[in-house]
Amino acid sequence: MAYILGIESSCDETAASVSLDGREILSDVVYSQADIHKKYGGVVPEIASRNHILSVTQVIEEAIGKAGIQKEELDAVAVTVRPGLIGALLVGLSAAKGFAYALGKPLVPVNHLHGHIAANYIADKTLEPPFICLVASGGHSHVVEVTDYNRFTVLGATMDDAAGEAFDKVARVLGLGYPGGPAVSRCAENGQATIPFPRPIHGRDFSFSGVKTAVINYVHKAEQKGEAVCKEDVAASFQAAIVDVLTTVTVAAAKEKGMKKIALAGGVAANQCLRLSLEKAANAAGMRLYMPPLSLCTDNGAMISCAGYYAYRAGERAPLSQNAFASL
Repeated sequence: MAYILGIESSCDETAASVSLDGREILSDVVYSQADIHKKYGGVVPEIASRNHILSVTQVIEEAIGKAGIQKEELDAVAVTVRPGLIGALLVGLSAAKGFAYALGKPLVPVNHLHGHIAANYIADKTLEPPFICLVASGGHSHVVEVTDYNRFTVLGATMDDAAGEAFDKVARVLGLGYPGGPAVSRCAENGQATIPFPRPIHGRDFSFSGVKTAVINYVHKAEQKGEAVCKEDVAASFQAAIVDVLTTVTVAAAKEKGMKKIALAGGVAANQCLRLSLEKAANAAGMRLYMPPLSLCTDNGAMISCAGYYAYRAGERAPLSQNAFASL
């Protein structure tokens, strides 16, 4: 039995959670900066870092308190060390080091993407590797083969923009606000996917930059001609293109590897169109789809605590000199 404190600060959410043996979440506290960054149209790294500093200790203390345990009962402190905004990562890592040192507990490094994948273990306690997981977020879009709790192989990935990044840029072009994913999805609900935007797939990899550019060109040409642009149709057509690509590459990877289980993870996993598309494709292929609830799709401490438990169990430890890394 192991109590794991998980700390997440890779972007604009300050989060902490305590889990028991990884899958039983005793607390999950998230402080979001979404309203702060909304007026800038995206996350401002310096502002994100400063707000992490202001909230991280309070968030951690609240998570431990809600878990109903004493700090001394923790077995390890797990923390996101990569990838993410370097300043934001360093705040969470510094806090984790302080807690680990003061309590005499091991420090466990966690890859943010491994955390997103682990959210599925919390959502369905029967899920075990191996399986194929689509990790789609604002900064990453990868198709990953999960062969064990701590063994991952990237089978395919975006060659340029991540899915969430493309959603944000298209939302900006359409004047829909930030964050772009939910804004585009809401707009698309009243539109028709009639515009043939490209669906570029290159073997196992794929590209979203061309789709984004096609949307920008479509809107600009219409404006230059004085023609009205139906934002709802543009949003629906763009979303359909992204969803088609992600569904196609994920199911193809599962078939190639002979997998019967597919999982979905990351912020874009909250997109209802993607969830329905993957579920339909998985059922047609005789596969089972696992999806975390919407609360576990965005960044949170529970997924880091869960991933941290399996890393801790495997003997992974970090020195107090551990650094943070912006890259994957």
